Amino acid sequence: MLKQLLSNMAIATEAVFANRVRSLLTALGIIFGVAAVIAMLAIGAGAQQEILDQIKLVGVNNIVVTPIIEQSEGELTSADGGGQAQEEKNLSIGLNFQDVESIKRIVPGIEEVSPEVIIETSISRKAFHRSSKLVGVENAYFDIAAFQLANGKFFNKEHFNLGKPVCIIGKSIAAKFFNGEEPIGKYLKVGKHWLQVIGVLEERLISEKSISNLGIRDYNMDVYTPLSTALLRYENRAMVSNAAIQEAMRNSMGNGAEGKVQNYHQLDRLVIKVSDSEKMSSIAEVISKLLKRKHSQVVDYEITIPELLLKQQQRTKNIFNYVLGGIAGISLLVGGIGIMNIMLASVLERIKEIGLRLAIGATKADIIYQFLLESVMISFSGGMIGIILGLSIAVGISSLADIPTLVHFSSIALSFGVAVTVGIIFGITPAKRAAEQDPITCLRYE
Repeated sequence: MLKQLLSNMAIATEAVFANRVRSLLTALGIIFGVAAVIAMLAIGAGAQQEILDQIKLVGVNNIVVTPIIEQSEGELTSADGGGQAQEEKNLSIGLNFQDVESIKRIVPGIEEVSPEVIIETSISRKAFHRSSKLVGVENAYFDIAAFQLANGKFFNKEHFNLGKPVCIIGKSIAAKFFNGEEPIGKYLKVGKHWLQVIGVLEERLISEKSISNLGIRDYNMDVYTPLSTALLRYENRAMVSNAAIQEAMRNSMGNGAEGKVQNYHQLDRLVIKVSDSEKMSSIAEVISKLLKRKHSQVVDYEITIPELLLKQQQRTKNIFNYVLGGIAGISLLVGGIGIMNIMLASVLERIKEIGLRLAIGATKADIIYQFLLESVMISFSGGMIGIILGLSIAVGISSLADIPTLVHFSSIALSFGVAVTVGIIFGITPAKRAAEQDPITCLRYE
């Protein structure tokens, strides 16, 4: 049986190579179909991986509250004694520590709350100088963002209670300012103050697209200090000073500088980790109502749920990929129909060959195997070429169009298996047509 099968395969191979151009043209549908399937699945997998990476960056089950510095809402209209409208603008205390304590105390289902103060400053050491961001945080920040230390330690209670001049630096800061040195225990001049380095964070790879889409920073270039240190030694916008009062009076009288924006928020960001992801939307709504009441009905904050936004983006991309995958599948179907048409035409062209083989003792099974193997060989070779083309397209898209792609072995196996299956299914009809020929009629065929 094996010897007979090998003999039929040799005949099928000879027939395929005898008509190379026609075989290649026949396989084009399979080639492009397989290539399209691999490329589309690679784009889909790359998009999904990008979404997962972005979710890791923003953290899981997080709600982010950011202040709105320039606010035009919150204006109320009341009627005076004469019935004329008079505009009054409510005053908001801005995003501050009182909001943090209220959220912790009142809102249920909260695991951790991480307030942040971000200060634009400069860093200096020896001959190196550059602009950077000083971020005042609590240790909850590192837990929520899943930061790990490369070496050193996190802040302790004494650092927070006394506002100690200490800092934890990103990996890129360590590489630039302490090249070849051990940074732990050494000092960096951050703004007007010298801060002692007590820890270095592990590097976190962040693409420029993620920074742009998520509105996050390059964490590797940040310097982190205890929140109390940032407020005591650098800037606390919640402190009332004579200058602030005079500025508020000038603005209320309309004498302030046109277009000048005054940031009155004590905190620049507030990240809230929720214990149950299914309740994130309802908890966000409770937080919004709480902040609106505490801010005198002034909506000078913005609440976002990054994970929900990213998941919505993922669903949109998945729908797009399903459509493209369906189009690629249709290409495989068209390729299979092309194989069947060519093989049916091949039966008519080789009618004498079929009659001669039947006349000298070949069975109908031999004829079926011969033409079925030809069909499978065409689809097999088309699948192999399609895999190479699909991988090339995926790499080209990733490098030229800056679209992330990820090729899984399962996508290659799926597309190749479908291609071979198409060859078998659409090769059966021509093979049976060939085997049903009458040898005498075939030999008389002109």
